[in-house]
Amino acid sequence: MPTVLVSHPADRLSAYFGDEALLRLRRIAAVRLNTSNEDLAGPALVQAARGCEVLIAYRQTSLDAAVLQAMPDLLAVVRCAVDIRTIDVAAASAQGILVTQASAGFMASVSEWIVAAMIDLSRGISTAAALYQAGQQPVAHMGRELRCATVGVIGYGQISRYLCPLLRAFGMRVLVHDPFVMPEEPGLEWVSWPGLLAQSDHVVCLAPANASTENLLNADSFAQMKRGAFFINAARGNLVDDAALLAALDSGQLSGAALDVGRAADQMPAPALARHLRVLASPHIGGLTPPAIEHQSLETVAQTASILRGELPQGAVNAPAAHRLQIRPQRPA
Repeated sequence: MPTVLVSHPADRLSAYFGDEALLRLRRIAAVRLNTSNEDLAGPALVQAARGCEVLIAYRQTSLDAAVLQAMPDLLAVVRCAVDIRTIDVAAASAQGILVTQASAGFMASVSEWIVAAMIDLSRGISTAAALYQAGQQPVAHMGRELRCATVGVIGYGQISRYLCPLLRAFGMRVLVHDPFVMPEEPGLEWVSWPGLLAQSDHVVCLAPANASTENLLNADSFAQMKRGAFFINAARGNLVDDAALLAALDSGQLSGAALDVGRAADQMPAPALARHLRVLASPHIGGLTPPAIEHQSLETVAQTASILRGELPQGAVNAPAAHRLQIRPQRPA
């Protein structure tokens, strides 16, 4: 029976992979688990993967050229996430190793987190609750309504397509900026980058993280926003200049920010921002719900099953270079 390594740390396996996916995986392969609570890396990862045909990679598992070169038995790296930036795909291709990624299954969960964060920022609910729990009497805070407010959504991918109708249902004016996509759905307004920043009461960042979007939200961007606007980041920490965000919060240029991601380990908000009194921070939980996690983990099991049959799975990103996997001709349906 072929052997598959699941690299998720032991204390995160249940939450980020799940019992059902593990059960299904054990039906098709001998499963080797990461028995530590640490992220496998370098020689430890190579040793753990020795003799494995497939490596199902946790979102923090880093595979560089040296590690991939030291895995002669490996057919494929199956990424249990959409983001594959921790995998050197070029190096995998050079070794003939297939790389796959999961499709997004967290549109609803992340969108609901965004709406919850917007309401909390607008009404100060968690701030008041924290004061009560600390034995203090909070001052009654004059809040803002989402109804009739303007929200600017940066990026128009799968999450945005789910989120925007929800925002419209609250009676919000919804602006969208994406340099590559023009939304056609009724009630959405495509605007320029300066137009989105200048008009929005809430700016929601859902842009992809790549070289061109590094520090997309910087001092200049925050200066162009409405004074007193809110900023919400549910994408990636790389999109934001943390020092510039701190300065905008300290100056009152921004009334608050909600962050589910950041530049700390495991894409979590940096401590300096997370503890700021105007920041609502959470530890990268936007997509952490059973349906969202199960969508991706079960998909990785299906991808692994295809690979072990010698078939090209959905989600392959470097199929032409994956010469270790002998692709069988697909039979007509």
